[in-house]
Amino acid sequence: MVSATTDDKFYHPKITKRIDFAEDLWMIRVQPGAEFKFAPGQYATLGVEGPVKRSERAYSIVSSPYEDEIEFFFELVPQGELTPKLYKLQPGDELLMRKVPKGRFTLDVKSGRTNHLLVSTVTGVAPFVSYVRTLYKDWKEGKFAGDQNLFLLNGASKSWEFGYSQELQKFAAEAPWLKYIPTISRPWDDEKWLGETGRVDDVLRKYSDLWGLTGDNSVGYLCGHPDMIEHGKGILKRIGFTKEFLHEEVYWIPAKEAAAP
Repeated sequence: MVSATTDDKFYHPKITKRIDFAEDLWMIRVQPGAEFKFAPGQYATLGVEGPVKRSERAYSIVSSPYEDEIEFFFELVPQGELTPKLYKLQPGDELLMRKVPKGRFTLDVKSGRTNHLLVSTVTGVAPFVSYVRTLYKDWKEGKFAGDQNLFLLNGASKSWEFGYSQELQKFAAEAPWLKYIPTISRPWDDEKWLGETGRVDDVLRKYSDLWGLTGDNSVGYLCGHPDMIEHGKGILKRIGFTKEFLHEEVYWIPAKEAAAP
């Protein structure tokens, strides 16, 4: 039985849709059942009640605030506390979601800089998809002039781990303010792949140079695996990015849980 205290803090959203991208990667959409106001780049805390205790983790939101449903992108961590439980859930099932979103990994439009270099690994693309969906809708409706430029590098081991590559490519083909490059680190396991290869931090300098992004004219955002974030920060610092213009959202290493802290 759920206590009144728990109900005060949580919604009980129902899963309306699930898509499996790979054996260990999937997305869900949920209907929160009540108002859930968030900014693109924030995360929601999800939970599942167990026989002994409630398991909770924070997950970046994929959807735009304009959407009626909330979308999440998961990576299964077999020994994790929560993702194996989430993995079992199907459309129609309920989970717990804290009523208040959190996080400051939002697009920095106050710095005065209009170039935004977005670097992600696998599920780390989630907040960037939220940025893009939101800006795209505003752009189409004349609320966004296209004066903020997004440069998105998306890394994965194999192409079927991207999840949102087709959607992002479609946006990039239409919106002059968005550049999108997916790159895979294991091309020998994905022989049909014709795109960029190498770890995302390996190609970071190549594309920052190509796009003319420097520590003097851009803001950097890194989201995903902590190793990538540390390597990526080192590369960006060497080309002049200072702490003030570097933002990060570290996901736990796989041995713990693929979720934002």
